[in-house]
Amino acid sequence: MVNQMNPIEKILRDYGVMILDGALATELEGRGCDLNDPLWSAKILLEQPALIKQVHADYFAAGADCATTATYQATFEGFARRGLSRTKAAGLMRLAVQLALEARDEFWAQAAHRAGRPKPLVAAGAGSYGAFLADGSEYRGDYGLSEQALMDFHRPRLAALAQTRADLIAFETIPCLLEAQAVARLLAEEFPQVWAWVSFSARDESHVCHGELLADCVVVLDGYANIAAIGINCTAPRYLPGLIKAARTHTQKPVLVYPNSGEDYDVEHKAWADAGARQRYGPLSKDWRARGAQVIGGCCRTTPADIRQIAGWARAT
Repeated sequence: MVNQMNPIEKILRDYGVMILDGALATELEGRGCDLNDPLWSAKILLEQPALIKQVHADYFAAGADCATTATYQATFEGFARRGLSRTKAAGLMRLAVQLALEARDEFWAQAAHRAGRPKPLVAAGAGSYGAFLADGSEYRGDYGLSEQALMDFHRPRLAALAQTRADLIAFETIPCLLEAQAVARLLAEEFPQVWAWVSFSARDESHVCHGELLADCVVVLDGYANIAAIGINCTAPRYLPGLIKAARTHTQKPVLVYPNSGEDYDVEHKAWADAGARQRYGPLSKDWRARGAQVIGGCCRTTPADIRQIAGWARAT
């Protein structure tokens, strides 16, 4: 069993709100990186790791209480396709965590940065099986795999990340209840000492992308001791009011939300459309908090400027 206190609940107890970072991959693209690759942001671990560290540092400076590492699309299978050995792949996963830890520790070493805020956490990102496929399946969940097969897929990466100094694991963009169950069982049965959050991708105000009710997913996860928080990511902001209500009604665990910018993603062309839909994160995020979300940040296309808006009201309360 998990003995130490849930690291998210500790921050919430002392500060009321925990601020996540924003997008990593699209922020790297904005700084000139070419991520048109099945490895996505994990590709930059091979090419420009210092830039990843700088993005983490910029989010901490903007007010983030947690950095999510560049391991969302980092899997042993994905790296093997690139011709990398398991040893090299595990080393890159460790590097991703180390970059976030270094950025955090260097930021925290300055006394001026410690006033009125908690020491930030590092969450080791772990994308869904669909993220590994790199075909948009994280927004469908139509894998055709059994729960056991999904456990077998997630096990090696979880084992590697569990051996790092990350504070917890971030299972992100989970599109279906079956995969959430697989992750929760894997944690409970084989990694009971590891804290993790689970966040779903959703297709409307009630349903995760595969079609199950978010409420039903939350009920299942609520019974697992080392699930630190449950929520939604990479989803349009307009759906959050209903989704937050569904989650808050069925769990006492912290509810986390980190939606995308409000633009629409074209899976076929791998491009973002309707830039005019960019949402103002400050007022929106304050509304999400009022509705019951306690852990708030941003996903695709959000930036340090968006996180700074959240910090603007969160630090003032």
